[in-house]
Amino acid sequence: ENWDKLSTYFSYTKEIRKMIYTTNTLEGFNRQLRKFTKIRTVFPTDDSLRKSLYLATDQVMKKWTSPLSNWGVTLLKFEIMFKERINEALAV
Repeated sequence: ENWDKLSTYFSYTKEIRKMIYTTNTLEGFNRQLRKFTKIRTVFPTDDSLRKSLYLATDQVMKKWTSPLSNWGVTLLKFEIMFKERINEALAV
């Protein structure tokens, strides 16, 4: 039923498919923030919540220092497949 959407995924190279499948940065980031706020259920003010999320973000970002495996190869594949888009983005 959803073959047209799934077949788009398979049109990418193995390296790009692995990156798409194994990394969803935004979901991972949100999961880390939920984990942080779950153990601290009470925030007296909106400002205290904002400050706590800022500190949690700082901690999460410290963990995200290692690059994706084979990132160089994956980046080259992106440059080959999306050369026009990259050039357009750089021109802006």
